[in-house]
Amino acid sequence: MGLVGGILGFGLGLPLGLAAACLVYLRFLAPRRRPQDPVIRPLRDLDHETLQTMVQDIPLWVKYPDYERIDWMNKFICDMWPFLDKAICKIIRGVAKPICDQYVGKYGIESIEFGNLTLGALPPTLQGIKVYEMREKELVIEPVIRWGSIANVTVDVKVHSFKLSAQLLDLHVMLTPRVTLKPLVPSFPCFASLCVSLMEKPHVDFGLKLLGGDVMAIPGLYRFIQEQISKQIAIMYHWPKVIEVPILDGASGATKKPVGVLNVKVIRAMNLPKMDLLGKSDPYVKLRLSGERLPSKKTSVKMSNLNPEWNEHFRLVVKDPETQVLELQMFDWEKVKMHDKMGVQVIPLRLLTPYESKLFTLDLLRSMNPNDQQNKKNRGKLVVELTFDPFREENSTSPLISDVEGNISLKRDVPDGGGVLLVSVENAEDVEGKRHTNPYAVVLFRGEKRETKVIRKARDPRWNEEFQFVVDEAPMDEKIHIEIRSRRGRLLPFRTQESLGHVNINLVDVVNNGRINEKYRLINSRNGKLQLEIKWNTV
Repeated sequence: MGLVGGILGFGLGLPLGLAAACLVYLRFLAPRRRPQDPVIRPLRDLDHETLQTMVQDIPLWVKYPDYERIDWMNKFICDMWPFLDKAICKIIRGVAKPICDQYVGKYGIESIEFGNLTLGALPPTLQGIKVYEMREKELVIEPVIRWGSIANVTVDVKVHSFKLSAQLLDLHVMLTPRVTLKPLVPSFPCFASLCVSLMEKPHVDFGLKLLGGDVMAIPGLYRFIQEQISKQIAIMYHWPKVIEVPILDGASGATKKPVGVLNVKVIRAMNLPKMDLLGKSDPYVKLRLSGERLPSKKTSVKMSNLNPEWNEHFRLVVKDPETQVLELQMFDWEKVKMHDKMGVQVIPLRLLTPYESKLFTLDLLRSMNPNDQQNKKNRGKLVVELTFDPFREENSTSPLISDVEGNISLKRDVPDGGGVLLVSVENAEDVEGKRHTNPYAVVLFRGEKRETKVIRKARDPRWNEEFQFVVDEAPMDEKIHIEIRSRRGRLLPFRTQESLGHVNINLVDVVNNGRINEKYRLINSRNGKLQLEIKWNTV
């Protein structure tokens, strides 16, 4: 009985003792720990020691005179944040879905979905911003961003009918990025690319729960994860490393200028898989350079052939041989349904030596994702030959010639072979239509047609668009036709287009001099003029 009584006494006494201790704590100790309302005082009334303790919390526009306060921007972000939150979360869902779908069906994963996805009600805050003196065609700013969000992101993963969940909570971020807008161009938004790099090591803090348990509560894991995340972000984006985001496309005329021509010879393919149920395959190849929005070039279709030979030549304009890659895609031609993709492969242009041909025998892959298990499947081989021909530099010792009137001009030797004709349609003046004035320019050369964008209701339109024509020989005895037209709404079936004037330009002066930049008077226009720049680059 003594043993049983002792056990019962311990079992009843322990909970009663804990309950009594909790009541004593709540009654006598808890009120002392209640937070008090903060005392707000002007900075001028604080002593030196107090200022030293709170120096980290003082905004940068107070500590450093070259940082400016932008309360108006914070107010704008605060008012827009409920809508920005939904828009950003929608973009995150759209970007994450194809990535998650790649893992569905592997490792027993049945589905990966977002449960909750919100960035919280608290927007990021700009503590200050520093603007450097503007250089030529470049603007540099350094904002200081702090974000103490109450984000709630839940990802649900279903594995073998079991549901696993991971939750991200209370994301806190402090960043000091340097944002460079370059080059500045006369097309909205007035800069072609946005370059971002971090000037200081970022601070990232968040809570993480797996299956409802707080992972960050594990001793030592919280600080380790925080340091690793900050370290990896700093390795990728800390200055002088830069992430570049292109803003304007090639139509703006703000991208890099061409530096050469890539000659591509699609030779043959070998051991292609059968794609047709009752036959073989009808393969053809599409090729393009990365970073270009021009249509892809295509080979002919080889019907019912698993080892086709093309020996077809293509010429592509290169703008950055250090970063661009040649993208090759092989398709199976179909008469009715969508063409089936047979395989892809890429070739970095940095592997090429100028003026030297190089043969590549490529294994076709399902995708360029290195984790794609389907890439292990044999999809055949593709053989291509590449040659990169850089443009020749201008010859500063070209002879001077004079005409019968004594006018002196610079004449350069015209080498044999092809090159690239660059036509830059800059702007027009005093163009006016009879019924509407929505001008755009049409460039016709050797049967190829290129168009600028339409500028609505403008008599002095400005396009600043550049077009490229790759030719096999210098266009010494040829002309280029450029016409200004006006286009009404496409839905109207009557009188939708109207000519506002045109000009025909002999290209012999362009080939001899390498470049012309002139203002031409439009034919069949009362006062219309057109500003053009035409260049001829040889390889």
